[in-house]
Amino acid sequence: MARLSDDKREIVRRGYDRAGARYHATRPVDGRDMGLLPELDHRIRPGARILDVGCGTGVPVARELADLGHEVVGVDLSMVQLGLANSHVPRLRGVAAEMTALPIGTSVCDALVSYYAVIHVPRDDHGAVFREFRRVLRPEGNALLCIGTDDNPEDHDTDSWLGTPMYWSHFDAETTIAIITGAGWRVDASWPVPDPMGHGTHRFVLARAT
Repeated sequence: MARLSDDKREIVRRGYDRAGARYHATRPVDGRDMGLLPELDHRIRPGARILDVGCGTGVPVARELADLGHEVVGVDLSMVQLGLANSHVPRLRGVAAEMTALPIGTSVCDALVSYYAVIHVPRDDHGAVFREFRRVLRPEGNALLCIGTDDNPEDHDTDSWLGTPMYWSHFDAETTIAIITGAGWRVDASWPVPDPMGHGTHRFVLARAT
C-alpha cells in the first residue's frame, strides 16, 4: 500500500501536533460543512460504523456522528489530535494512521467521512487514497468527502497556518471527482462550501461505493 513521503507526512503531523489546541479553539462548529452531515446520515442505518478519516480533535464531526448514535472510528496522523478527540468524544475509537494505509479490515465500515484531510496528501497519491477509502467500506457504502476546488500542485506554508508549517496539495474539483469515480465510486452530489475558518472554498462530495 502506498505511503506518504516522510517529509510531507511529518510536516502535516507536526503541524497538527503543535496546533491541535489552537485549531480546536478556533474551528467553528456550526458552519455550512456541518449542515451536510444529515445528507450522509439519511443514507445509512441507525448505529452504523463510520470511519472519520482525519478526525482531528473530534469536534465537531465525530462528536456529531456519535451523538446521532453511530459507532465512530477516528483516524489521524497526529497523536495530539487523537488525544484531544478521545477526551472530547469518549465513545470514539481513535487510530493513529495515514489514509493511504488504513489499519482497517476490508468491507467492514458502513460509511466514511473525511473533512479537510485529503487536501494534505500529495495529489499524485489521491487515487490511492480514494481506493483505500473504497476498500474499507461495505458494498454500497457511502462517503462524504472534502476535496479542493482549484489546481494546487503543492503549497508548503512555512509559518502562517496557526503559527506552524503546513502542507497542501490537490487538483481542481472536476479532476478530483473524476479520480474518485475511477477509484470505484459513484458521485451523487457535490457542493461548494466556504471554509469555516475563512480559508477560501472547498468542494464536498457525497459518493456511494460501487
